[in-house]
Amino acid sequence: MTAKLLTDIRNEFESGKTLPLSFRIEQLRNFNRMFVESKDEILEALHKDLKKARLEATLYEIEILQNECKGLIRNLKDLAKNSPLPMNLLAILDSGYIKKEPYGVVLILGAWNYPFLLTLQPMAGAIAAGNCVIIKPSELSTHSAATMARLIPKYLDSNCYKVILGDVDATKDLLKNKFDYIFCTGSPAVGRSVLAAAAPNLIPVTLELGGKSPCYIDESADFFIASKRILWGKFMNLGQTCIAPDYILCSKKAEKTFLAVANKVMKEWYGEDLQGNPDIPRIINEKHFNRLKNLLHSTKGSLVFGGKCDNSDLWIEPTIIIDVTEKDALMQEEIFGPILPIVTVNSVDDAIAFINKKPKPLALYTFAKDDKVNKKIIAKTSSGGVCVNDVTWHCAWQGLPFGGVGESGMGAYHMEFSFDTFSHSRSVLVRSFGLLSEKLGEARYPPYTSNKIKFFQFILANMQRFNVNCGIVSHFFAALAGAATVLAFIYFNNINK
Repeated sequence: MTAKLLTDIRNEFESGKTLPLSFRIEQLRNFNRMFVESKDEILEALHKDLKKARLEATLYEIEILQNECKGLIRNLKDLAKNSPLPMNLLAILDSGYIKKEPYGVVLILGAWNYPFLLTLQPMAGAIAAGNCVIIKPSELSTHSAATMARLIPKYLDSNCYKVILGDVDATKDLLKNKFDYIFCTGSPAVGRSVLAAAAPNLIPVTLELGGKSPCYIDESADFFIASKRILWGKFMNLGQTCIAPDYILCSKKAEKTFLAVANKVMKEWYGEDLQGNPDIPRIINEKHFNRLKNLLHSTKGSLVFGGKCDNSDLWIEPTIIIDVTEKDALMQEEIFGPILPIVTVNSVDDAIAFINKKPKPLALYTFAKDDKVNKKIIAKTSSGGVCVNDVTWHCAWQGLPFGGVGESGMGAYHMEFSFDTFSHSRSVLVRSFGLLSEKLGEARYPPYTSNKIKFFQFILANMQRFNVNCGIVSHFFAALAGAATVLAFIYFNNINK
């Protein structure tokens, strides 16, 4: 990226072009129109990159993006309005508010597993917040990246929103520039490199990373429903989902029941020829295929389902492996593929101890009819999000922020949380020059006396009595009462002595 490009887009932002809500809404409407009018082009790109089934690609990329745009358009006026400051004894006659301001020029680094969703969903939030945006799609999903580069200038303001294509070196060059905010989706290793690049300029970042998301199945669970939900979430996109259940924790008895149901469900869904089933995608490239194949060859566990590999087709069959231990190759890194290991534990407490030995995951799943079990796991573990009796569903639930914690990331987004992520909350207090206002605050000036200390102790002790948001009339009388209280204290205590 040339310095001129960044200078040009920064000039666009500083011109104030992206600030009017009317402009932002227009861009979001055009964004939504892009997904409608270019649906077939987007689906074709996703099929070329990952052989994604039409239904999966439509629901989990296009439809979610359309919903995001519509929700931001519908709620933008409320999201962008100033938040008034509650009245308190130190600001009885003053006014204050929180102003949501865009950061400026935002860099968004996308991911290859859901290339449109994970690049353009944060972009929608950045647009809504009034920023100019540069996106860098993943170089691994080449057709999707090229499609974004072709479509976005056609539908969005090409001076305010840019697409940069290129390899890893292009990303490194981008990160040498001083952006106002960086949003990155990737692995923990990628997150560390982005954070290191942002540190010299103290650029704020949101990191959406990954990790080994555990799935605990209690013996009280409904195994028919639990098995279907776990298998769907694990093998969707052939396991290449950052919040897919990475491994199962359960008792030996629960494992036996799960496997009996799983074997039946997989055959019902995909038949005998899984590789020939058009509903199952492929591994993104040879490098990731070989990584997963090596994991299969390295595990000391026992294969109970799947395991077939075809290098020419980048195909790895949905696979279930039992007798997996904590030190197994499958348990050392996020699998990010269609391999589901099962680790047996004796109790929920053992499962909790196992989870807590590992870095905090992006998601955590627990299946139990006994709600005490679910509550115990939530209370005694930490993760970016939790879904009880299902998997991945919390990610699509409106009103819930999506993000990691610890090694699985920092910050959150989706809908209103995206708006907040890409906005700076600026504190504004407007004070009066009036005599009464000055009288109320004169205790701060030297000389400092014991009565002045008493005055501030009185103010702090009674602060919450007037810390309210209220209507104009109520505010007027509350202000009078508050002012009278403070003035009475000043008069009777003669605070200058």
